[in-house]
Parts: sequence; structure tokens; C-alpha cells
Amino acid sequence: MPSLWISQARVIDPAAKRDAVGDLFIKDGRMVASLSAADKKRAKKIDARGLVACPGLVDIHVHFREPGQTHKETIATGSQCAAAGGFTTVVCMPNTSPVADNAGTIQFIKDAVERDAVVKVLPTGCITVGLKGQALAPIGSLKRAGVVAITDDGECVQSNELMRRACEYAKMFGLPIMDHCQDQSLTQGAVMNEGVMSTRLGLRGWPHAAEDLIVSRNIILSSYTGAHIHMQHVSSQYSIEMLRRAKARGIRVTGEATPHHIALTDAALSSYDTNFKMNPPLRTEADRQAIIAGLRDGTLDCISTDHAPHTDYEKDREFDFAPNGILGLETALAVTLEVLVRQSRFKLPRVIDLMTRCPAAILGLPAGTLAAEAAADVCLFDPAEKWTYDAKAGFSKSRNSPWDGKTLTGRVKTTIVNGRVVFDGGRIAV
Repeated sequence: MPSLWISQARVIDPAAKRDAVGDLFIKDGRMVASLSAADKKRAKKIDARGLVACPGLVDIHVHFREPGQTHKETIATGSQCAAAGGFTTVVCMPNTSPVADNAGTIQFIKDAVERDAVVKVLPTGCITVGLKGQALAPIGSLKRAGVVAITDDGECVQSNELMRRACEYAKMFGLPIMDHCQDQSLTQGAVMNEGVMSTRLGLRGWPHAAEDLIVSRNIILSSYTGAHIHMQHVSSQYSIEMLRRAKARGIRVTGEATPHHIALTDAALSSYDTNFKMNPPLRTEADRQAIIAGLRDGTLDCISTDHAPHTDYEKDREFDFAPNGILGLETALAVTLEVLVRQSRFKLPRVIDLMTRCPAAILGLPAGTLAAEAAADVCLFDPAEKWTYDAKAGFSKSRNSPWDGKTLTGRVKTTIVNGRVVFDGGRIAV
């Protein structure tokens, strides 16, 4: 593997509080402070003038659908989407077929990652057997098998008693719990946010309270057990305020926002386009602004995509029957830059922090830094380049994106994983 010399980039490394034009050096898959004169002569030099160089992006919430749903996505294609989006570490959810509730399925996923992935893909395990919310999965065995967290994402544990026991075991084994916060008794048949727009469209509404009740439950259980509970894809302004108060009290809770929830509202559903149907649903402008405020003050800890591929024939149905979820990895950086930097006046290093160091810290992952001796995971992007996203030309096996055909600003040019260029010039390089 040749040494790499990234020259004259704007280097942003929030973990080191670095933001300056300079060079980066990589040798034997690790970041190094410098290269010897001899190594510089042999190194592959990347002219990065006009580009930002930052730690490889980290996404702790993706769905790669393998095993069992490979008509939608595979670990190979999902990891290629990640590389094209500048992500070098991603954490995949366990709602596969079969679900990842045992060590055997975790090993299957790890074998597929070793064989097919072009970025680092880390597995999670289920909280409950079969994602059914009735009995705890073997959390100790899942930990030994290599999961980085447990979650019933796609479902939500409805039993408070069972969730309490999950918290106790998770704390015992040093695992975070990631929770999809949804009181299912309030969402039967619901397909979009409950409000003026759902009434106008004649669609069954999904109230904020379905999320708020579970967030409040999790705050109480975290306080009671000491477990770390991470709230996935937070969408409600009331949930954000509860998290803000809980953090002020020192309770071990964290939360994430998605690019689509900071960019879009339920008004986008006016055409009944199922590419805007997701769980939790797009909410109101007040909720969108509350999410942005939560990211600004640290109430919400990171950006995650909830990359959720579905085939055309699954999405091309009546709105009530189409599955929830959209693609996210290839457009995440551009959408986040547009909303947070250009519209909301966040500083660029803060946004990079929300997509690198912060998500890595939530799960204790060795990622999100350009420090010497760290793994050489780097994203190079042009923050000003305009481009049109074509979902059909993307790397996913699915096409379900609300940004298909839209012009975006900010484009990933090169992605480096462990010192190896895996994406460059619009193509997978390995």
C-alpha cells in the first residue's frame, strides 16, 4: 500500500480543534505527522487545493438488508453508497431476514463485511428475540459476537418491564441501547404526521405523542438503571425538550437527527410521493426548527442517515401500503451542508463534528479523528461544487430518494479507508 500525501487541503479535524490549510500524511494505513524525504518521493500525492479534508464520516444508523433482503441492498452495495457519500464507518441495523438476534447471524454479517465491504461496517444485535418485543435476546452472546450496540430498530419494545431488564443487561455488558421511539398503540394505520396536512390529504395521522411517550420512558429508565440509551431519528420538538432537560440532569441519554428531518416537512407529501414516506414521519416546520436548534446546542448529538433502501415496486404503491424509508448515504453531506451551513449559519467544523467525532463517541468507536496513529480514514469533498443526484446512477440497488433529480451543493471527491482509496472521481476504486 503506497503512502499518501494529501496536499494543500483545508484540514478540519474537530477532535483536534484543527481548521487550517495544510497537508495530511498517511503511511501503512495510519495517519502520521510527516513522511521522510524518501517516503515523500514514493508517496501518491493528492492535490487537494480547494477541497476540505476531514475524518471519514461516521453513520451509526444504516440498513444494509443483508441477510435475506438482498433485492433491496447488500453489504457490498450499501458500503459502496457509504464510500460515495464520504462515510468510512457505518453501523448496520439488525432488522434483516433472519433478524440479527443470535451470534450465528452476527457472524454471517461479519463474514459478508470481510468479503464484500469497501468501508468499515459494524453490526448491532436485537434487544428482543425476533424483534417481537416478548423476550430478551442473548445480549451477552451478542456482545461476544462483536455487536457495538443493541436495538430493535424498525420496531420498539413496548413493554416497560422488558425494556428495564434490557437496560440492566446492556449496562452490565457495556453496550449502548439504540431505540426507535414509537408507542405503537398510537400509530396503528398511521402513515404521516398528524396535523393540518394529514387532514387535507385524507391520510391517517401519526402524533408526536407516539415518540414523546417512549422518549420520556427511556429517560426514566436510563435514570433508574444507569444505562446509556440513544434515541434514534428524533423528530418531535417535545422529545427534544425532554432530552435537553434530561441532559441537564446528567442522565445518560443521547439523540440523533437525520438529514431528511432537518431539510423537509410534512408539506412535501402534498403530491402523495411515497419517497417522502418514512418512520418517524416528516413533521412540521416548528419541529424542523427545533431539531436544528437541538443540533446547535448539543441536545441532539449527531447526524445519522437511517439509510433505508426499498425497491421501486415496493414504493410504487398506494401511499397507505408503501413501506417507510428512503436512501440517505450518498446525499447526506450535501443536504446537511445546505441546511446547517448555508441556511442555518452553522460553522463548517461544527457540522463535520456532528458527522465524525460525535457519532463515533456515542458508541465508543475508534473513528472520527485525523490524529497521528489513528486509522487513516479520510473524506475529501468540495463544499461548493453543484451536482445533480441521479438515484438510478447511484450505487444502491434501490432508488427511493426524495432528492432524485435535485441539484445539490457539496460533493465528495475521494474517500480513503485505512489508507486505501476506495472512492475517487465518482467511482469505486477497489
